[in-house]
Amino acid sequence: MIGKLRRKFIIAAIISVFLVLGVLIGSINVLNYRSLIAEADRTLEVLTANNGSFPGQMFRGSDRPDTGSPPVPEEMPGEGGTGALFGTRRGGGRELAYQSRYYSVWFAPEGTVSRIDLEHLVSLTEEEALAQAESVFASGKEKGFAGEYRYCRATGEEETLLVFLNCEREFSTFRDFLYASVGISLAGTVAVFLLLLAVSGRIVRPVAESYAKQKRFITDAGHELKTPITIIRADADVLQSELEEDSEWLSDIRRQTDRLADLTADLIYLSKMEEDPALSRERMSLSELVEETAQPFRAIALSKGREFRSSVAPELYVNGDEKALAKLVSILLDNAMKYSPEGGEVRLDLTRRGKNARLTVKNSTLPMEAGSAERLFERFTREDTSRSSETGGFGLGLSIAKAVTEANGGNIHAVSEDGRSLTVTAELPLA
Repeated sequence: MIGKLRRKFIIAAIISVFLVLGVLIGSINVLNYRSLIAEADRTLEVLTANNGSFPGQMFRGSDRPDTGSPPVPEEMPGEGGTGALFGTRRGGGRELAYQSRYYSVWFAPEGTVSRIDLEHLVSLTEEEALAQAESVFASGKEKGFAGEYRYCRATGEEETLLVFLNCEREFSTFRDFLYASVGISLAGTVAVFLLLLAVSGRIVRPVAESYAKQKRFITDAGHELKTPITIIRADADVLQSELEEDSEWLSDIRRQTDRLADLTADLIYLSKMEEDPALSRERMSLSELVEETAQPFRAIALSKGREFRSSVAPELYVNGDEKALAKLVSILLDNAMKYSPEGGEVRLDLTRRGKNARLTVKNSTLPMEAGSAERLFERFTREDTSRSSETGGFGLGLSIAKAVTEANGGNIHAVSEDGRSLTVTAELPLA
């Protein structure tokens, strides 16, 4: 149990760290991507507003005088007027025009290319640029991405302008940051996992010590109670033998001491199963064991007015403790018989499910609260508390069934689909 608690603690902590880092890294990268798009769109707005060029950029190609230095725009806006359009991370003012790689294509009203400007781009040939532009023009979209090019459409009275901005550098930076952030997050998660492996034992140690003391107390108390219970039972038998007639009070004493003896035996058995679940496991026929254990319950069902049906798949073998598994089957059937109403139905099925043998016991029952089925595996929990004195149970049966199933390498669960029936399913690995 403590090992499971430790694993659950580590898993919960790792999932929490993973989710927090995932939200943080995801949010940062989404914001980064949106910022990339916003910056590109602001640059495209400047270009489309100025017919495919930057404000004041007067010289193109051979019209530029050969001065031995890059062309200087006649007018580059400052802080006022259209200067706000240059407030981008690509660079402000004069530098933006020389840092941006773009090309422009003009389309006539009939949809044919009237002219193209590739002066500010060298990564595409004219044929490639025309193919890309015609594809985007045919799509009718105003903005979007064509590969790593962000484009924008500006429709005029005589022509339609498409401007394509190369965003390879921005995408490269974005991807580098994405990979680095994901890598750092994974490394951080692994570091937290290793740290939890090292300290989780200390964290759960108080719980482990408390649980161990509780189990020792139950075992020790059970053994200590055996002697006085046996003496009380023997004394009641002696007193009864000395009386000429049966005594109601002595009969009640013997009945209650028998209940205490059964309760003590169940508590000791459950404590041993949880404290030291190692069993002498050997290959055995689960099909034969289930058939033999279920046979006496047919008479019990008949005497109590229940309908009992069973279906057992042949030749299912498991590695387990025969006595413990017989107790498991007996507990499940006894529980079903006790808590099914008169005229109710009890059904037992043993089937193969993949690599497991599935043992299912289903019984009709009085109305159950939603979600109460799984609580039946807790100690001293009954299906119907109002009938506890009538059935004579202690609420330990399914707790023992769970301990036996897990000790044999399986798992068990209960479900009530309609609130008027209970299905308990135990799965054991096939040999």
